Amino acid sequence: MNPIDIGALDDFKDGEARRIELDGLAAVAVVRIDDDLYAIGDRCTHQDISLSEGFVDRDERTLECWKHGSAFSLETGDPTSLPAVKPTPIHEIKVVDGRVLLEHGGGRR
Repeated sequence: MNPIDIGALDDFKDGEARRIELDGLAAVAVVRIDDDLYAIGDRCTHQDISLSEGFVDRDERTLECWKHGSAFSLETGDPTSLPAVKPTPIHEIKVVDGRVLLEHGGGRR
């Protein structure tokens, strides 16, 4: 699948998650921490709650669901705390000429 341009790098605020809706595809939570970008499925695997509304832990590189506190690694998609036990998909993301490009191939593990 070809990369999808999801915006300018400056559109992504440091330390925050942003929900990206893609036509016909599952939504993705994109998180910027300093110069690093992460893209994970925007769905808590414990319940169907948007992860992009949760809390970013810059030090641990996790995104925590606001509803029940499950946290997910931004690097692997694996849950790092209960009650979630299943991972959420992660997606390749890169910056080219100031534009953020997302590879949305259904997620990888």
